Amino acid sequence: MSPNLLTTGSDWLADTLKDHAGTAVTYYRGALSVDLTATVGQSERDVEGADGVLITAESHDFLILTADLILGGQQVEPAPGDLIRETAGGTTYVWEVLPIGGVPCWRYSDPDRKAIRIHTKKGRTDE
Repeated sequence: MSPNLLTTGSDWLADTLKDHAGTAVTYYRGALSVDLTATVGQSERDVEGADGVLITAESHDFLILTADLILGGQQVEPAPGDLIRETAGGTTYVWEVLPIGGVPCWRYSDPDRKAIRIHTKKGRTDE
């Protein structure tokens, strides 16, 4: 049986993004950490506030390969409260993994579950 053309294309795209559009980050859960290459993105969701007014919630997203998220020797899924440290332009940013607009803090980015999109909010800046 020949390989699925869409799966082959999805694999190529995920690897190409990592190799050519990726940035070095460190993913933390408590004392555990792993260095990763992530593609940075953004998500927006309309959220209804307590008074019924629509608010646009925005998150800073990191796209990583599912197989790269290894903590303590085991592949894990992102969890609220985990941290991602990113250095850009000489400044180190710490991002907290959080749900956005009533959706979970992460989702698969492709049908074959090769990549994960992680939603975050900036927590602090380390200079």
